[in-house]
Amino acid sequence: MIEQISIFAENRKGSMREITQLLTENNLNIYCAITNDSAEYGIVRLLVDETERAFKLLKDNGFICKVSRVIGVKIPDNVGSLNQLLQDVEDSNINLDYLYVSYSREDSTPLAILHAPGYAEVEACLKNRGYSMI
Repeated sequence: MIEQISIFAENRKGSMREITQLLTENNLNIYCAITNDSAEYGIVRLLVDETERAFKLLKDNGFICKVSRVIGVKIPDNVGSLNQLLQDVEDSNINLDYLYVSYSREDSTPLAILHAPGYAEVEACLKNRGYSMI
């Protein structure tokens, strides 16, 4: 289980840099970042080295954010591995809210980050199918 920070950010020039600057000034390392936008606002999702400290820092500086649990699943670095993971998720009758792909810093392999209801059950199901979690 991994904790992820989701930040509700205004969709304007410099908004993302304000977040990264604040984290940089406080020596917080970003492992993964993904953004989803809309016309006026977007969601910035971050995996950082110190989730609790980063969350407090962002909140104290006026950012609207929350911490949620996500699942990190190691997948092989070959054609079709993400498709196979998604097939296994579908075969297990799991509904994903969203996913994104990053890389594991431990062993430089692809890492699928999944958000789904009942994360503990999803994690157990994927382990039973032979996947490794971080």
